Amino acid sequence: MTPLSSSSSNPEKLDTVRIERLELDCIIGINPWERLTKQRITIDIEMNADLSAAGESDAIEDTINYRNISKAVTAEIEASSYGLVEALGARVAEICLEDEKTQSVEVTVRKPGAVRKAEAVGVVIRRSR
Repeated sequence: MTPLSSSSSNPEKLDTVRIERLELDCIIGINPWERLTKQRITIDIEMNADLSAAGESDAIEDTINYRNISKAVTAEIEASSYGLVEALGARVAEICLEDEKTQSVEVTVRKPGAVRKAEAVGVVIRRSR
């Protein structure tokens, strides 16, 4: 039996941990009225890592703990006040990269109702080590 090779040496072989449609309320926006009340945003997070150890061990310490990430993002964003979705998304990416297993992250932030006749506006932020 051949041992499994580490996929961290080949970025195309990385696995992905997803958090989809995390709904949070925060102060977001540059208009005066947006600074007065929290608005609902949605966040999608894709964290790329070599998860082969977790696949073999079935142990939470060998993977990215999406519950911990979700709690950290929720605590940070719901207590924050951002003008731009770009800044909010960049902060979420920083939080995700605090986990040493995360090699890269893609964060999608959507702000529903920000533009008339559009379901939402938003940004996609990509960061890596």
